[in-house]
Amino acid sequence: MAGLVCLVAACGPGEVPTSIEALPVLESKSSEAEALRRGEIPSGPVIVALGDSLTAGLGIEIEDAYPTLLGRQLRDEGFDVTVINAGVSGDTTAAGLRRAAWSLVGDVRVLILALGGNDGLRGLPVDQMKQNLAEIVSLAMERGIKVLLAGMEAPPNFGSRYTNDFRSVFQELADEHDLVFMPFLLNGVAGDPRLNQDDGIHPNVDGAAIVARRVREAIEPLLGELGETAP
Repeated sequence: MAGLVCLVAACGPGEVPTSIEALPVLESKSSEAEALRRGEIPSGPVIVALGDSLTAGLGIEIEDAYPTLLGRQLRDEGFDVTVINAGVSGDTTAAGLRRAAWSLVGDVRVLILALGGNDGLRGLPVDQMKQNLAEIVSLAMERGIKVLLAGMEAPPNFGSRYTNDFRSVFQELADEHDLVFMPFLLNGVAGDPRLNQDDGIHPNVDGAAIVARRVREAIEPLLGELGETAP
């Protein structure tokens, strides 16, 4: 929660952010994601990280974003897998839902679903956010894809009821669909100026490395979906 208070404070006195970005919407910086958009399907097992700028790595190089670091670590561990960074800055859950179908093509074994931050900072309806996320989860499950759901937090601007209802959405979805659950994507990073960029919102290189390690820990129960590691 301290991290979310920081998100509000970062905008200056009296200002309320309308988006987790506070910046123009950008397309994904990931070459793999752009290849998918062109219809080029990667060979071999795939993990897709579907998210917003926290996934895309806004403000840092794509090589330092957490999906790239996760893919590197898994390959170092012997997993023959491609991790696709399908993060787009500015995305709400509705925007993520609109591009989910083409993001989940090929031999996708695992989906890391990390959306909702922009919904919370805009004060969008919680029930609609839940519906959007549920549809993405259902789409993945219909294709035999396992899901790691990464929770988000809403700032306190819209009151404690909204904040609590927002937080509950992720736990409810995890319980209802029996998902592997990471309660907060930025746990241990949000609110720490040493781990965030000057905007107080987006992780810096060091922060992204921590996110990558925590995602790696959270995804452990799903690694069996990738097959055996190289000897």
